[in-house]
Amino acid sequence: MLDILKFLAAPFASCMILVAILGYFGLHVLRRGVVFVDLALAQIAALGTVLAFLAGHEPGTTQSFLWSLGATIVGALIFSLSRTRHGRVPQEAIIGISYIVAAAAVILVADRAPEGAEHIKELLSGAILWVTWPTVLRDLAVVAAVGLFHWIFRRRFILISDEPERARAEGISLKLWDFVFYLVFGLVITLAVNVAGVLMVFTYLVAPAIIALSLAEHWGVRLVIAWVVGTLGSVLGLAISYKWDSPSGPAIVCSLGGLLVLFALKALFPSRSRGPGADDDQVLTPEPKG
Repeated sequence: MLDILKFLAAPFASCMILVAILGYFGLHVLRRGVVFVDLALAQIAALGTVLAFLAGHEPGTTQSFLWSLGATIVGALIFSLSRTRHGRVPQEAIIGISYIVAAAAVILVADRAPEGAEHIKELLSGAILWVTWPTVLRDLAVVAAVGLFHWIFRRRFILISDEPERARAEGISLKLWDFVFYLVFGLVITLAVNVAGVLMVFTYLVAPAIIALSLAEHWGVRLVIAWVVGTLGSVLGLAISYKWDSPSGPAIVCSLGGLLVLFALKALFPSRSRGPGADDDQVLTPEPKG
């Protein structure tokens, strides 16, 4: 048992770092109504990694990270400029097509690289079970800095996510702060994709936030719920992965998906203790933006 705990210690610590920061960003993403921005940025970061590999830089190296970060910065700039007040084209459409183009580009570029299919698989499912402590400490330092930055400017970021019109009325430049948001978010996504893969990062971002937004209105309470859900899904996924010798990333994704299904079933078939006045239809629907 002690050997198992030692083996899973670094992967679990890495999962907790991702749960902490992606659980927070997930609340912002859902409140802004740009659900697929994480998936798009993750795919763009993956494209940068594949391009770096084609240029001769192995995944996990500083050069590979810089290529990935550079691609993500371009994506952040596109998404910040795509937000308009009365645009005819929804921002989600631009985010969606960006994801598709980036995914297609990954396939095209990987096809020119040795063992391209294997690299695509790794980018999707990740390799968090083999993460090392130096990587964990590096990610912890970056996430701590990002967390501090968002804490300092928390009112501005929350106001833009919850009440964009009020933010405009207060003279806040939404394009500027959107770019800052996506830039910092992109940095986190770049680190996360290199460790956990596209699928796991997207699930960490969305699944805990859906449950948190459904159960609470206060941002602090939402954050705690998202962390609890993410932690539970990580523990279940890592246990399944180790017991049945299965890929850790997909196992965690399926565990979080299972928790989301259980929560949905609980919402559809509530216990009698909720009383006749409860509104079941609103359980899974976040409150409208201000």
